[in-house]
Amino acid sequence: MANYEKPDHWSLRAQKEGYPARSVYKLKEMDEKFGLFRPPSGSAALKVLDLGAAPGSWSLYALRNFQQKQDKRCLLTAVDLSPLSRQYDKGLFDGENFCFIRGDITEAEIREAIHARGPFNLVMSDAAPATTGNRSVDTLRSLALAEAVLGYAETALAVGGSLAVKVFQGGDTASILKRIRELFKTGKSFKPEACRSESFETYYLGLGKK
Repeated sequence: MANYEKPDHWSLRAQKEGYPARSVYKLKEMDEKFGLFRPPSGSAALKVLDLGAAPGSWSLYALRNFQQKQDKRCLLTAVDLSPLSRQYDKGLFDGENFCFIRGDITEAEIREAIHARGPFNLVMSDAAPATTGNRSVDTLRSLALAEAVLGYAETALAVGGSLAVKVFQGGDTASILKRIRELFKTGKSFKPEACRSESFETYYLGLGKK
């Protein structure tokens, strides 16, 4: 069984650069390769939805990205059942351009609160289910989460927007990629360098919502 307790290069780098988890480098690589945080065309400000945001690395990446853009109109909405880590945010999670919604993304009340803050230019999710060690069960749970995230891409994502969602490979995950390719101009699977080599996680990307 893999030892995830021992910090690796990515975990140590995350601590050094002020992120609660190594997952930030997966998002960073996808952003640099596919331009996920590219401002929308015209004068509109970037609006991002982070589903399954805890402990908060992807949200911190987004907010620091906003700082670099120096556009105070950029907005981030983050959602999770658990609170975000405040270890490294240096007050960013208290900013007016950030909203945290605590709850289950499949519940009607939470969906309503999320949609009220849209439409978004980017829907991103590094959410993973509580794992059992049984690959078949874990893949099914991941599939259900990815389907919920894709539902938001269908209903809360602006035309031209992008999607990045984590999936556990196997089972019927190909059906998710098929739906993404129907919904977006480009749909692809991508495994960032920061993913553990033994992990069966990957990311599906939708670029340019039709």
